[in-house]
Amino acid sequence: MGDIHIDDFYHDVAKIFVRLYASFPVRSTLYVEDVSGPDEPDEFGLHHPRYSACFSAMTWLAQHGYLSFEDTIRQDALDQVVLTRKGFLLLSAPSELEFCPAPEPPVAPSIEDDARSNIAQLRAALREHSSFSLKRCVTYLLALPDIGGQ
Repeated sequence: MGDIHIDDFYHDVAKIFVRLYASFPVRSTLYVEDVSGPDEPDEFGLHHPRYSACFSAMTWLAQHGYLSFEDTIRQDALDQVVLTRKGFLLLSAPSELEFCPAPEPPVAPSIEDDARSNIAQLRAALREHSSFSLKRCVTYLLALPDIGGQ
């Protein structure tokens, strides 16, 4: 039996990367509920463990150099968040994965390059709604050495 919290982590990381890449290089506020879904704190004001795990995934990505942020908004969001150089180059780089097939020729080289990028593969894995595909894609991304150094 798999560890569901790890599958949730892969899903959260994928959604975080896609959201930040879509707004790069603009700093924005990244809300936990936009990634993991809405949450109602309990009678003591504590969030559901799933919600808290998503917030922890966000801060983990920052601790490991994939994104940066200015501040937290309680445990609800990261403020002024943006992909780091490392995160941007990782997602823009060509991928060895093939969740998103290359377009049929003739196409412009820029379109072919975009379809072969890590971000295109990550988007395709999210569209599949497959825990296995997300695991494969996210572990591939996190295992890659820093592109261009840190």
